[in-house]
Amino acid sequence: MLANSKGRARVYNRTKGTLLASCAWVADSFAARFVGLLGTNGLDEGQGLWLVPGNSIHTIGMRFPIDVVMLSRSSTVVAVRESVRPNSILWPNFRACSILELPANSIASTRTECGDSLRIETAAP
Repeated sequence: MLANSKGRARVYNRTKGTLLASCAWVADSFAARFVGLLGTNGLDEGQGLWLVPGNSIHTIGMRFPIDVVMLSRSSTVVAVRESVRPNSILWPNFRACSILELPANSIASTRTECGDSLRIETAAP
């Protein structure tokens, strides 16, 4: 489990009927968002990190590529970025209110694209 995480979430793509993450840690504090995935060696299939709130990220210091899904307040996908390499910066997307970080190839395997509606079910740790 990631340090400073207060809970977990399951994330479904309602539009496509696919599961994006069976266990996404919720980073809803400054400390949890600041640390993010730094210090981890990767994400397994079905894992992820949901940054709430958030509209930009960096992968400086990370060791692996990730897929990034940016979400509106209503959990509609407003941007996707596939295989974001370590030491990259994704500048703010002002339509995004939260960000889902997933293992590389998650976007392609779930056919997730802009306009899709997601359902996020949260649970206590």
